Amino acid sequence: MSRQLNVRNPRTGKIDFHINAADAAEIGEAANRLRLAQAEWRDRSLEDRSAALAKLANTLTEAKPEIAKALEADTGRRRIAAMEVDGVVGSIHGWIAQAPHLLPEGWTDGRMNPAIRHAPQFVPYALVGVISPWNFPMTLSMIDTIPALLAGCAVMIKPSEVTPRFAAPFLSAIEAAGLSDVLTIVQGDGATGAALIESVDAVCFTGSVATGRKVAAGAAARMIPAFLELGGKDPLIVLADADVEQATNAALRGSVLSTGQACQSIERIYVQQPLLERFLQRLVEKAGAARLNWPDITVGEIGPIIFDRQAAILEDHITDARNNGARVLTGGEIETHGGGLWLRPTVIADVTQDMKVMREETFGPIMAVMGFSDEEEAVRLANDTEYGLSAAVFAGSIERAEAIGRRIDAGAVSLNDAALTALFHEAEKHSFKLSGLGGSRMGPAGFQRFLRRKALIANTGAPAPLGAFAEDAV
Repeated sequence: MSRQLNVRNPRTGKIDFHINAADAAEIGEAANRLRLAQAEWRDRSLEDRSAALAKLANTLTEAKPEIAKALEADTGRRRIAAMEVDGVVGSIHGWIAQAPHLLPEGWTDGRMNPAIRHAPQFVPYALVGVISPWNFPMTLSMIDTIPALLAGCAVMIKPSEVTPRFAAPFLSAIEAAGLSDVLTIVQGDGATGAALIESVDAVCFTGSVATGRKVAAGAAARMIPAFLELGGKDPLIVLADADVEQATNAALRGSVLSTGQACQSIERIYVQQPLLERFLQRLVEKAGAARLNWPDITVGEIGPIIFDRQAAILEDHITDARNNGARVLTGGEIETHGGGLWLRPTVIADVTQDMKVMREETFGPIMAVMGFSDEEEAVRLANDTEYGLSAAVFAGSIERAEAIGRRIDAGAVSLNDAALTALFHEAEKHSFKLSGLGGSRMGPAGFQRFLRRKALIANTGAPAPLGAFAEDAV
């Protein structure tokens, strides 16, 4: 029996949408249908699958007004909603261009016995499940889906129940492209996600560490791979010889773009002491100039807090910092406008490494700034975390930034910028520590991980007889 779930509008705070959560039986029926179609999809040439994905790019472009409008209602932001659609279309074309060059072909002679040679065969997982979060509903539904489809998999997506409105117009575009036999969306909450894991052959999850552990356990019980992109507590190290204008520009954008609701946002800023006061002064000035996009959604840089429960976490982190001696230099208060919840860019100084704002994932527009003396201390502080998603270093030269970046325990390090993984998807990376599990979703591995590699091993000579292994063989 389907359950009805209420959906809150982040700009008004009102419940203005409802979805029906798919139960295990519905998930199973959808999985069976997708599996039946996947065999034919797998056997089509890469060129044919690419043509089908190109058609999806066209139907998404045609449906952009409807999808973007739904994403706007989901997230409370307009320009980024439209950029999500454009980004997915661009990603489709990018993967189509890459895919033909990503897999080795042909026979390779053996090194020890040239008479024995081997060749690869790549076999896609029949059905991939994608469980996506609420901060970038369409982008993170499709970041794994596109390469999986190109690899020959069928895909079932479960978007977040917090931001589900985009699914209906998106499904219409999928149907118009003729891909609904191998790509579908199921709505629901955590129970729906758990049922999905029971029905697929591999699962991709983007979200919190706590939920990621449950996904990993469910996948392990079924002996299927889990590709997890989890939380972050990304540090930015700013050396004394950094350009303060560029460094503060990068710090602000890297921390508060999308209201800081991104896993790769900068959440800890370490500034070398000689530059600290000047850095704080310019960061506060720039943060104070950022505008809420309220009441007019067409202006401003800071959107609402999408998930109302997140506001309580932000408030708790700010209160904990204040109570333990930190100074809030700008922002710092959850505001209510039109029923929605908002937080202006918040700069916090005099923080210590044991505060919640420096230990726990914040996921909001908060910039906690702490001084350091030398590079050894900076690296130690940056690595003093259970997360390892990404990081950033700003220095007077790329070479100095690189030297520090190579010592940071994180999957990607932006040099003389911040949060570049949000803008640049070509570099393979792994998540360190609790920030994830499995192969890179970026670069060539983002395609290859959906294919199991089979080895065909051929002996062009005579098979060895048993006697060749006798104890008295010469």
